Amino acid sequence: MNLLFANDRQGEYPRSWYAESVVLPDARAPLRGEAQADVCIIGAGYTGMSTAWHLAQAGLSVIVVEAHRVGWGASGRNGGQVGSGFNKSPSWIAKRLGDDAARHLWDMAEDAKTLIRDLAAEDPAIAYRPGVVHAEWHDRDVPDTHEEGEWLAKHYGYDQVQALDADQMQDLVKSPCYKGGSVDWGAGHVHPLALVLNLARKAEAAGAVIHENTLVHRVEPGATPVVRCDKGFVRAKHVVLAGNGYLGRLVDGMAARVMPINNFIAATEPLGDRVPQVMPQDVAVADSKFVINYFRLSADGRLLFGGGESYGYKFPRDIEATVRKPLETVFPQLKGVKITHAWGGTLGISAQRMPVFDRPAQGLWAASGYSGHGVALASYSGRILAEAIKGEMGKFDLLNALPATAFPGGGAFRSPLLALAMTWYAMRDRLGI
Repeated sequence: MNLLFANDRQGEYPRSWYAESVVLPDARAPLRGEAQADVCIIGAGYTGMSTAWHLAQAGLSVIVVEAHRVGWGASGRNGGQVGSGFNKSPSWIAKRLGDDAARHLWDMAEDAKTLIRDLAAEDPAIAYRPGVVHAEWHDRDVPDTHEEGEWLAKHYGYDQVQALDADQMQDLVKSPCYKGGSVDWGAGHVHPLALVLNLARKAEAAGAVIHENTLVHRVEPGATPVVRCDKGFVRAKHVVLAGNGYLGRLVDGMAARVMPINNFIAATEPLGDRVPQVMPQDVAVADSKFVINYFRLSADGRLLFGGGESYGYKFPRDIEATVRKPLETVFPQLKGVKITHAWGGTLGISAQRMPVFDRPAQGLWAASGYSGHGVALASYSGRILAEAIKGEMGKFDLLNALPATAFPGGGAFRSPLLALAMTWYAMRDRLGI
């Protein structure tokens, strides 16, 4: 089964609050017949659109092929959090890669956040708001969170992380579950679909051509790679694999190292005068559960709550029920609240939870596996890939050197093995271990 069509109809955005709160562009024509370009990009999410924009700005001819619509995948469905750094903490990275590499990676991630803020300054629909809270479920873990903020201030001069005790957490998040944590005022949150649509407009304005409803069947590497699609093909000097969790088995080497997992979000009805009893400030939140809960307020006062995961192809039959359970656990005061939208999406994770940048074959470039940090990092990856294709390899080489081992079972058996592992950790969450 193909993940691209397992849960959605071709060319239709999911019925999400995001898709209903932006002006969607008309569908772009699919690719028909033969085409040529300097670069062909597979996938029209953050990675693909940012790469197309930066390359077209540099004067290269660019064709983007997308099986559905721009921002149809994880880029238009996610929690909208613009986090600092990577999925792993800077201190974790420094211990394994050394201080210099860790600092360069941190600086890249800071540049990624700057890119998002700059785009939002030009486009009010992106709706950037500062503040991402890390909320701890257990008292024993709060000191570690505080120490991480202190580490950033001491080693990188990053003083945007505020430690929170239980009372201070209540000032931001009215949940009985959280014992403290931190808030990063240098991070933020956005309307994720508006962001990727903005990148697409910039790419087209710079000269890139986007073909939607164009399914790629195979990629033929070589001196001039060929991208074979359902109704045509593209010959290009370079091909960028930007499908992330939806890439499937198009390139086996990537399939073994980047695992798709499904995540789910629900939007409540507008909360009105109940907002101060739920989230007094307009911040985003991610908690310490292994199967993470993440949430924020929408522009019209809804709670956008992400919770629950699945592994494999199909989404659960009742996504609303899947998300309602953790939502009402975190916010018992919202028991029975009306849910107006519930949707799922597929993201890519790596075994180390660090992004995978690679050249899997001659003429091919790839970036994926952002592991929950894709809003900023995937958008910035377009600049890195564009620089590398033009011959400036420094940032790409640093990311390419990150550990990126294959999942147990490789591309064939990773899903059932991962499902077993995730089930174990989910049980630990429920038991409070």
